[in-house]
Amino acid sequence: MSAAMMQSDSTAESSRSGRRRSCFRPCIDLHGGVVKQIVGGTLDLTEDGKGEGPKENFVAKHPPSYYADLYRAHDLRGGHIIKLGPGNDEAAREALKAWPDGMQVGGGMNEENAEDWLNAGAEKVIVTSWLFPNATCDMDRLRRLSKKIGKDRLVVDISCRRRDKEWIVAMNGWKTLTDMKVNRENIQQIEEYCSELLIHAADVEGLCQGIDEELVQRLGEWVSIPCTYAGGAKGKSRGRLSMPPSLLMDPPDLSDLALVDKLSNGKVDLTFGSYVDCLTGRAYRIL
Repeated sequence: MSAAMMQSDSTAESSRSGRRRSCFRPCIDLHGGVVKQIVGGTLDLTEDGKGEGPKENFVAKHPPSYYADLYRAHDLRGGHIIKLGPGNDEAAREALKAWPDGMQVGGGMNEENAEDWLNAGAEKVIVTSWLFPNATCDMDRLRRLSKKIGKDRLVVDISCRRRDKEWIVAMNGWKTLTDMKVNRENIQQIEEYCSELLIHAADVEGLCQGIDEELVQRLGEWVSIPCTYAGGAKGKSRGRLSMPPSLLMDPPDLSDLALVDKLSNGKVDLTFGSYVDCLTGRAYRIL
């Protein structure tokens, strides 16, 4: 089943069942201006935007605009473009130009540049590390940004790492732990100033070995606004497509989407890291 069908089927099922169903959310992860899927926690971003290179699962052969246009063609809404470090602005603007007001953008967002990215075609901006100066949550920054651009145009990324039985918000390529826990109280506080949440489970991000099931379940209990989970999602192969060798790949069944729906009671959506046809034999198909 295609991702576009997953979104439309979720909507139809919601109407029949009386409760919302989890949807697929696409994404474009950019590193060095190139679409990639990386393993969470392997990108060490320092304050000046420099750091060690990440461990890569795959590197796309197509430009970011190709994927944005593909998502647009299949009406895959609510996706995000994440700029991982420096050298990604041009690539992000290229993707936004391919689908104006069709995708969110994050990475280096702050009070000074958020409006510029909205004017460049972003549906919403995603703010992360700027909210945590010196790894300390600054709610005043969140209030100011929300007031400036409107909470309906703002997504807060509280991606996290697991420590014992808790999840701690992480920044700077998920290397630096902050003073904020991902829990009901803090989520409710943040929800006052944004329209969506984005949460990467950094410990499993990019591994394609399974989601953090307990985190997804807790998010389903805690959130009251749209929330997208990312990290570890995988699909089980159902054989090979009858296609030319140059386009041959394994189609997945996106089984983790059904699992997220069950665990969160339909309150959390799921993104597969760079759900793109990278022609690697492992990437997930859209068509």
